Amino acid sequence: MKDRLRAMFLDHLSIMRGKYLPDSKIGDDHTRFCRSTFGVHYDKDLLPAPGAMMMEGLPDMELRWKAEEVRDGWEPGTKVVLGDLFGEDGDPLALDGRAALRKAVADWEADGLSPMVGIELECFALQRDEDGKLVPYDAPGGVVYGTGPFTDPLRFTDAIWKKATKLGFNLEMMTGEYDSPQFEFTLTFDEAVKAVDDIVLFRQMAREIAFEHGIVLTFMPKPIADAGGSGMHVNFSFRDADGRNALGSGPQGGPDHMNDLSRKCVAGLMTHHKALAGFTAPSANSFQRLQPASLAGYWANWGGDHRNVTCRVSTEGGAKARIEHRMPDASSNPYTATAAVLQAARLGVQNGYDLGPIETGDGFEHSDAEVGVAGDLKSAMDDLAADAALANAVGKELAEHQIFMRNVEVEKTQDQDIDAMREFYAHFI
Repeated sequence: MKDRLRAMFLDHLSIMRGKYLPDSKIGDDHTRFCRSTFGVHYDKDLLPAPGAMMMEGLPDMELRWKAEEVRDGWEPGTKVVLGDLFGEDGDPLALDGRAALRKAVADWEADGLSPMVGIELECFALQRDEDGKLVPYDAPGGVVYGTGPFTDPLRFTDAIWKKATKLGFNLEMMTGEYDSPQFEFTLTFDEAVKAVDDIVLFRQMAREIAFEHGIVLTFMPKPIADAGGSGMHVNFSFRDADGRNALGSGPQGGPDHMNDLSRKCVAGLMTHHKALAGFTAPSANSFQRLQPASLAGYWANWGGDHRNVTCRVSTEGGAKARIEHRMPDASSNPYTATAAVLQAARLGVQNGYDLGPIETGDGFEHSDAEVGVAGDLKSAMDDLAADAALANAVGKELAEHQIFMRNVEVEKTQDQDIDAMREFYAHFI
């Protein structure tokens, strides 16, 4: 059997969309999809979302890629590729999160800095019980930092590691997380678009390999009521024209050794904290995770080696200097979420925001912070709508589309049973 091509893009709901093309198309560089895919909600309801052109005839959009971007896939006889979306006018599609990330990168590069990104993915493993209901994976010996068969009796994570290594994904680490059966996967730092491409493909691969082992691997923010949440932490730094880490002013890191760029980036993230939730935690389920004392990025606070702050300044310096933003979860489109984090940081640099004092509280019983994210999805969308600076930096049309689609989600979920809603989300995120 000759190789086929699986051409894909990630939509506004963080769902992978694509089509299989025959081997004769592998040498091509484009295919077409219905633009109104960006009007489809989780329940397949088709909506007149801004930019989706549902009421204008549901026209095409074009997915384009370069030949060198085609790579080996995890399915037998299948190549994979992620592309950029374009409208009929030939311009990048404003609703495409990958385009938003490319814009964020270009904006930073105009200032002589190239964003470098590393993403940490947390997830839960679920399986069906005898009644067909999704329940936590039976891993009775699972512990935080767990490895081996007690943490993963079916060894599906071994299969993921083996395939990831074969396909060239640069895994930084894989481990059991705090709430069994929770896992964390981390890929190494890379240029921003490539790093997010890799995490998007890795996540899809991991879910499909786990499914072959009878596991539904969900990256939703809060899939189990009495367990912790799962984040998608965005770590970033910048490479300057000489190839050096622009956040690393010396061999030592941490709050006491921050340079001006680092301070302004953190100030930007603090200033736009509430609106950032609209891009980085944009589902109704997100706000079951985003709570005080939850290590999830609720408060507008920052610190050093402190997991109960939203913005963590690494104590590693020099080439390893970085900033970690802990609010995002994988119900967001990783391209959009990363773009939003980078643009909020850039606004801090552009506008010279002052950085407030470091968090001195423990984050469980006491926090210095007075500003937290909204308590629900509707309020988070209101916060995004009120922050024109961040919305415009990430993309005005993208923000308007996000607000529309997520306000519909508010209407759809407000009377739903919470447990039933969790099981529904788990199939998509």
